[in-house]
Amino acid sequence: MQNEDDLRGLAKVMEFMRAISILFVVVNIYWFCYQSVREWGIDIGVVDRILLGFQRTAGLFSNILWTKLFSVLFLALSCLGTKGVKEQKITWRRIILCGVSGLLLFFGNGWLLALPLPLPAGTVLYIATLTAGYICLLMAGLWMSRLLKTDLLEDVFNVENESFMQETELKENEYSVNLRTRFWFRGRAYDGWINLVNPFRATMVLGTPGSGKSYAIINQYIKQTIEKGYSLFLYDFKYPDLSEIAYNHLLAHLDGYKVKPKFYVINFDNPRESHRCNPIHPDFMTDISDAYESAYTIMLNLNRTWISKQGDFFVESPIILLASIIWYLKIYKNGKYCTFPHAIEFLNRKYADIFPILTSYPELENYLSPFMDAWESSAVEQLQGQIASAKIPLSRMISPALYWVMTADDFTLDINNPEEPKVLVVGNNPDRQGIYGAALGLYNSRIVKLINKKKRLKSAVIIDELPTIYMRGLDNLIATARSNKVAVMLGFQDFSQLKRDYGDKESAVICNTVGNVFAGQVVAETAKTLSERFGKVLQKRQNMTINRNETSVSINTQMDSLIPASKISNLTQGMFVGAVADNFDERIEQKIFHAEIVVDNEKVRRETARYVKIPQIIDFTDKDGNDTMQQQIDANYYRIKNEVRQIVADEIGRIKADPELSHLIKDK
Repeated sequence: MQNEDDLRGLAKVMEFMRAISILFVVVNIYWFCYQSVREWGIDIGVVDRILLGFQRTAGLFSNILWTKLFSVLFLALSCLGTKGVKEQKITWRRIILCGVSGLLLFFGNGWLLALPLPLPAGTVLYIATLTAGYICLLMAGLWMSRLLKTDLLEDVFNVENESFMQETELKENEYSVNLRTRFWFRGRAYDGWINLVNPFRATMVLGTPGSGKSYAIINQYIKQTIEKGYSLFLYDFKYPDLSEIAYNHLLAHLDGYKVKPKFYVINFDNPRESHRCNPIHPDFMTDISDAYESAYTIMLNLNRTWISKQGDFFVESPIILLASIIWYLKIYKNGKYCTFPHAIEFLNRKYADIFPILTSYPELENYLSPFMDAWESSAVEQLQGQIASAKIPLSRMISPALYWVMTADDFTLDINNPEEPKVLVVGNNPDRQGIYGAALGLYNSRIVKLINKKKRLKSAVIIDELPTIYMRGLDNLIATARSNKVAVMLGFQDFSQLKRDYGDKESAVICNTVGNVFAGQVVAETAKTLSERFGKVLQKRQNMTINRNETSVSINTQMDSLIPASKISNLTQGMFVGAVADNFDERIEQKIFHAEIVVDNEKVRRETARYVKIPQIIDFTDKDGNDTMQQQIDANYYRIKNEVRQIVADEIGRIKADPELSHLIKDK
């Protein structure tokens, strides 16, 4: 009740001040239009004497503006204490427009009295403009009291609530990769850093095509790892885009290495620009499980649907058969013919020749028992089905160029060997990724196994467009490589793509064990998963209730997503969200970021302009100046075929001549 009485009292005071304001307006008209007032017969003697007294003592009417100023002053005070019903349609623009119009009409009409017009006309014009000006000022004042001062729709996308202070300090060490950023917080732009102080905890870069993941992140990652003396394995899906960057940056920063590394290329498209390397070199296979790993990688790259069917009979059978052939070539004549092309050619011989040869070796006998059971029981259809499961996909890899690259030893795959560090790039071709991806997957898997060892150089494995190849053992590499100084970077478009090509379980392990995450624009489940990974933060919520008598504002807080999925789904090119991992002795308080990664475009243009192409590696020109590339590649192809024929003939002869093994040869 007391509160209501106070409000009523305040309202009466405001009304009284408004009445005084109006009185000053009336007095102004009475004094300065007195001649017309007398003619109209509305002058009052008492009022005349009072006003003359004010003029003598205070000079109130010495200037036409004094009474107007007092009128506006009391009008302003009356409006200041008025509580109006808030309305969203009232804006500052309307208030200012009305107020300025009122001031011009109210204060700028004195000259109308001096116009050469009939006295009544000039007086009426003066009174009309003065009244109109006063009404405009009154409306502006009342609108100010009814103005909704809190604009709840000012930040419709909740940008302020979802912005946060990020890392602004550069934290660098001998292994780190550091990316310059620009981010916004409380309406202001800040320069910051993304500090990958521990790249050995693996990094993944996600983003739809065109989100800028290669230009902004992967390219810089390649350059900085080379600058810091990493040995490097680079899978270049769109060869030579990334390969040229690696090659030219290596030329410019060889002084960063204690032992200068050599640059090697695997490129099936152009044998002139490719080194030759045997991915199943016998010296690097110490157990039959190594042969199994190689066979597993090849077969699953050729048959991606098998990834989700691992363990099935018709999936495991061809893998075991190919593994047996690889291991056989490893032990035959000390691995003289242990190459992948020899394995393909051996597999394509008659099964009546293959099985007696393989089972003549005790170490392969148990491995091949499923095949031998079918062989000995004359289950020809089952046996042919098992063999066809291996032959059919592998026949797609019969290529003279592929045979050429995979049957020599220009270098070994231990890229982080302290005595022979290497920068190795393997190039794929999007038009032939089904074939090349299988062969390159074999290189990748062998490298993963060879580099993940103690007492080796720090190394980086950079795989762009990861789903285009299947790398067996990648999850294990991520989980264990930290202690062996292997920095893994994986680039792909989204989680669903990885899940499709690697299966649910393996893709989940890969994603959940990566410590450093970068994400450009991604959508759907990927965006939701990332939003959950970044967590929630306390955000301010403001509610306003407007009724006839009052306006109430309530402010509360609640936990909400720091970076919502909708925001991740609509990131601009070059904008990335993510999180980084830190070290015991290098703490990063704010690991999460949402920023634009700054690239010095002018510097990149200058560097690119100086780039040279990767030089030709093999010269196929003979002494007469003729190009003999095709002849040499074809000769290598037929040499392999002939060597396998000879191996089979020699082995069959050996088995027939041995009384203990001759029973393996079935009579036709």
